[in-house]
Amino acid sequence: MATIKSPEPALGLTADAQGMRVQTALLPYALLAFGVCLPIFVWVASHAANVAWMSASFAAFAVGWGVFYAAVNWLKTPAATDLRRRGLAHILSGLVWALAIAQLALFAQFAGPVRETLLLLTLGAAMICVVFTTPWLPSLLIVAPVAIAGPLIALFLGGGSPAMAQLALAAAALALALALLVNRILRGQFALAAEREVLIAERVEQAESARRLARSKSDLVSTLSDEIRNGLTGVAHVLASAAGRGRAAPTRQQIGAALDAVNDLLAVLETTVDAESAEAGRLTVEPKPVDLTAVARDLVLLNRPAAAAKGLELAVHVDAALADGQGCAIADPARARQVLAALIGNAVKFTMRGRVEVRLSLIGEDRIAVAVADTGPGLADHELAAALRPFERVARTSAGSSGAGLGLPLAVQLAKLMGGDLRAESAPGVGSCFTFELPFDPAARLAVAEPLPQAVERPGRRLRILTVETDPLSAAMLRASLEQLGHQVVHAADGGRAVDLARICDLDLVVADGAATIAALRALTGAAAHTPVVALTAGDDAESQAALAAGADALLRRPVAVPAAARAITEALSASAAGRAAANDRSAA
Repeated sequence: MATIKSPEPALGLTADAQGMRVQTALLPYALLAFGVCLPIFVWVASHAANVAWMSASFAAFAVGWGVFYAAVNWLKTPAATDLRRRGLAHILSGLVWALAIAQLALFAQFAGPVRETLLLLTLGAAMICVVFTTPWLPSLLIVAPVAIAGPLIALFLGGGSPAMAQLALAAAALALALALLVNRILRGQFALAAEREVLIAERVEQAESARRLARSKSDLVSTLSDEIRNGLTGVAHVLASAAGRGRAAPTRQQIGAALDAVNDLLAVLETTVDAESAEAGRLTVEPKPVDLTAVARDLVLLNRPAAAAKGLELAVHVDAALADGQGCAIADPARARQVLAALIGNAVKFTMRGRVEVRLSLIGEDRIAVAVADTGPGLADHELAAALRPFERVARTSAGSSGAGLGLPLAVQLAKLMGGDLRAESAPGVGSCFTFELPFDPAARLAVAEPLPQAVERPGRRLRILTVETDPLSAAMLRASLEQLGHQVVHAADGGRAVDLARICDLDLVVADGAATIAALRALTGAAAHTPVVALTAGDDAESQAALAAGADALLRRPVAVPAAARAITEALSASAAGRAAANDRSAA
């Protein structure tokens, strides 16, 4: 059964909120105090000359009591969480009592021989109002003077004892001064309490953040351990067979399976690193014009063999508004491709029969949408919510498939970073549709790449490349990447050997590890000193700057990927050619 919580904690941490909280806690005691004083006033008033008036006074007193009781009850309801309404209720209920006291003072003014006694009792009732309005300063400054004014005015204007009136005035002034002093002390305590609540809230938030981090790391370790164990076990078996530890050499199918396992493992690691970077706020994007239609068609072409193997129809449709090629999406090209690759890849992976359709369309004039729809198993609402949370996979649909459960959550974060959005709709047994939206500029055009200088070697030419890498495994990976590009590789295990080879060999390029080796290569004489150099780095800024300062023409980050190696070679050849041209110009001058 639903319960309604007390509104007190929702008031906030301000001094006004805490003052009203304390005053609310005191209000029931105010009713008790007036209830105790009432019989005394009734006994004295029974000796008054205008005793018939007393019934009207009690009626006013009863009305005030009822209004005050209603206010006390209202302050306990959820409607009293609004500070403005709550403060208004405090002041109005206090003014009701103050007016009731003023009416009693008017009654006492014409009470005859018990006049001064009744006025002093009425002043005492006003003092009770001062006490119970002390915690909240606005109530003290408004209600207390109004409550005290009636009895004091009657004492000074009624022709009674001047000494008694002056004594009453002094007592009222002292009571107000003490109330202000107590209010000042309470406000200091309220400030300390507010600071304490803030500190408690911060500690709770820090504890929750630590728990989230611990859960995230636990999920990360669990996921990666499974993926790494599965992937490396298969690779180890194939390598063991290739090394002669089995009865027969590995088949082409086994090598292909091992390669698939390695590629899946690399994809998991890259997605995990990106997801952790996005979670920590370190992931950045560089928006620029992107031909999203070309990207979608390229990814459909890449996924078509996997779809055909399952008998799936994989199609892409482009609305007429985009068919003419006018305008571009504004996004980070690599990240936009990463999001679309995750959506299309998931659709093909989890759809067992039917079709996968990619549809591009414009939403208004400044948004482009790519909808990836499939006829897969579909997801219920709770399953879809789980699929969009990091490290969570839907057991019903993902059993037997690789992955860390990070593709969709990372895609959502990337879409938001690029100013877009990622929406999902799904129904069990029907299929799913993921819609990726990005900003669109109708006037944007793709940048046209500038032609390479004539002195730059074309990628098609076979280059003789010297590699300098001390780690044998890294050296083998680097050699494999360069040989896939069609180049001839000469390897040196250390910088000294590399300098000797560069001095006697005719080289087209050097891929070197370490600023000291690069500086030694640049210190050579003749043409060897001008050989283009690509520096191998781990991605550290200081290391990269040191390599460039030593004379590197381009940077290549470990682990080396074939496309990255091709780009680094092109950059190094281009930079070296530009440097030689500038040197020739200076010589001619």
